[in-house]
Amino acid sequence: MAEAERIIGTPDSAGADESAASDGTEAPVERPRGRRRILALFVVALLAYLLDLGSKILVVEKLEGREPIRVIGDLLRFDAIRNPGAAFGMGEAFTIIFTCIAAAVIVVIIRLARKLYSLPWAIALGLLLGGALGNLTDRIFRSPGVFEGAVVDFIAPAHFAVFNLADSAIVCGGILIVILSFRGLDPDGTVHKD
Repeated sequence: MAEAERIIGTPDSAGADESAASDGTEAPVERPRGRRRILALFVVALLAYLLDLGSKILVVEKLEGREPIRVIGDLLRFDAIRNPGAAFGMGEAFTIIFTCIAAAVIVVIIRLARKLYSLPWAIALGLLLGGALGNLTDRIFRSPGVFEGAVVDFIAPAHFAVFNLADSAIVCGGILIVILSFRGLDPDGTVHKD
């Protein structure tokens, strides 16, 4: 946790440490724009979460127990399944561990949000947060029981694992983080060249 906070740390000068201008008068104190970034993070997370939750409610109500719906021939179909494991159905016996990991990711993102000064990072972390919350909701509230619930998956491309919108948000957030890291943009808004 401390390492993650060190990486995300706040910029050395957010304008608050400047006490005097070059002519000796008081310099106006800049208000950090971090609050807008935090708002962006939580708006993106809320949208991702609500889209995932709404799609799962619809899938359970209209598709579960019925024949899959072909969207694009044999390439893409909607097929409701319950997945107690991780991606590709692996780790079905470790549902409680996946629940704990998702909860830890959510806690880390929320703790680090106060030190966030980059809009692209806010979007990426918002996608991760919304996706983690979506799948955590399933693991807590769906059968067979609390912290052991199976995630509702329904997007079934040919020759690939069945997934949901929360999984998509997590993957998109992860890809965006990789791109931002390669471009040298840090979560605190600074750019570095390595």
